[in-house]
Amino acid sequence: MFPEGQTFLPLEVLESYQVDATKLGDRFKLIKKYGLTQFDSGTYTIPRQKVLIGDYEFFTDSLKVEVNTIEVDTTQQPLYSIKPIIEVDKSPSKWWLYLLIIIFTLAVIAFLLYWFIWREKPLTEEEKVALLPPYERAKLALAQLDESGYLKSEKLKEYYSELTGIIRKYLDEKVYDHALESTTEELITRLHLLKDGNQIDLSKEDIEKINTILRRADLVKFAKSKPDIELAKLDRDTIDMEIDHVKEALPEPTEEELLADLKYQEELEEKKRKRKITITVAASVLILVATYIGFGMHYGFNYIKDTIFGNSSLELLEEKDWVTSEYGAPGVIITTPKVLERKPNELPENLKKQMQVAAFGFGDKNTNFDILVISTKMASTEPPGGHDQENAEQEKNEIDLINVAEGQLKSFEERGVTNIITRSEQFITPNGQEGLKTYGTGDFVTENGDNVKGQYVILGFTTQNLLQQVVLVWEEDDVYADQIMERILNSIELIKLEDDEE
Repeated sequence: MFPEGQTFLPLEVLESYQVDATKLGDRFKLIKKYGLTQFDSGTYTIPRQKVLIGDYEFFTDSLKVEVNTIEVDTTQQPLYSIKPIIEVDKSPSKWWLYLLIIIFTLAVIAFLLYWFIWREKPLTEEEKVALLPPYERAKLALAQLDESGYLKSEKLKEYYSELTGIIRKYLDEKVYDHALESTTEELITRLHLLKDGNQIDLSKEDIEKINTILRRADLVKFAKSKPDIELAKLDRDTIDMEIDHVKEALPEPTEEELLADLKYQEELEEKKRKRKITITVAASVLILVATYIGFGMHYGFNYIKDTIFGNSSLELLEEKDWVTSEYGAPGVIITTPKVLERKPNELPENLKKQMQVAAFGFGDKNTNFDILVISTKMASTEPPGGHDQENAEQEKNEIDLINVAEGQLKSFEERGVTNIITRSEQFITPNGQEGLKTYGTGDFVTENGDNVKGQYVILGFTTQNLLQQVVLVWEEDDVYADQIMERILNSIELIKLEDDEE
């Protein structure tokens, strides 16, 4: 197995060619070629490269490379000054488009509510007639009866039904509120009682004329009587006249009655206004519920709820400007929602000469996960000589990743983590670096002292005296944190520099 990835730094690998195999007797000669580049002139050292043959490791010699500048014939190709740095505007955001869509949608909803609920709609003819005072409405009904053509077609039953209905309705509204459903005898008896009680100043002759027409109408409707057309016209004129007499006989409304009527009208307007408000609120709630259900069925109800009320993990997951950066030297390249901050790492004096530790992390009480990147470089001494002694020293100083993972788990226990379940497997980064992945679940203690079921991943990578770790911890039920951690794990790459040989 030949080296893969950016193991030739500070030279960059442009292309890794296929292995060329040549058979020499009972052996094979394997030639592996790499295409490397470096744009800056200077002297560089390609570090030793590790080649695996079965279970054995072999290391190439380091190689010095001289990168020369390009000779430019200024007589043929003039030189130009380096152009200054130009400020580049940030890619325009489409927030204004979303804002316009929201404003347009709200405007359409507001217009519909105004048009169908709050707008004063033009009255129909029936509504205009209904708003007229009873006297004027009765007069208008008589005029419409004249234009009906009942008498020309000799429809006397329909004619008398409407004629008596006009006088009955007028009496129902102004004199006796049961005039419409009362029989002729009951209505006439009530009119006499009202007259005797001085509640209406109507003569006995007027009451009798009304009685005569009502009884004639009963004969026409129920006994199939057919009076003369001229008599029907005369009855119409009599009813017209009696409506005038009833109006004159009614007492003038008192100031208390006028105030009561005004108060009644105001109450009607208030009821109408409250009804409009109720309909508006109900329509708005219905629209919101329908919108929530529609988006919920498409995107998921939890996602819509977290978008509306806020969710720290969701906000970080949808952060547009995720940061890809290198932490430590040699570094771990990792992509995270926010830049990892350097963490203080106080080492005892007796360990400072033995190792260098750089730690970077992200996560606080407002997040449901923690990210930690640790780079530890152990001090090493040059072996007295020979590659065999060098390989022996390397094997001696090799770091056990299983023990490292167990050390992280012990640190979990020291912080109060219980019920830790753990598994281990090989982990390979996108650029081909191999390491150990230790992962599982446990009950973690929050800053409030609550126990929360969580997941963790401990990644360990090592080459000789270098240890690189990535520790991820997040809440088990946080689906957004799951997606964040998956994206982070897929972004991890390593830059490993071997010690240069003179």
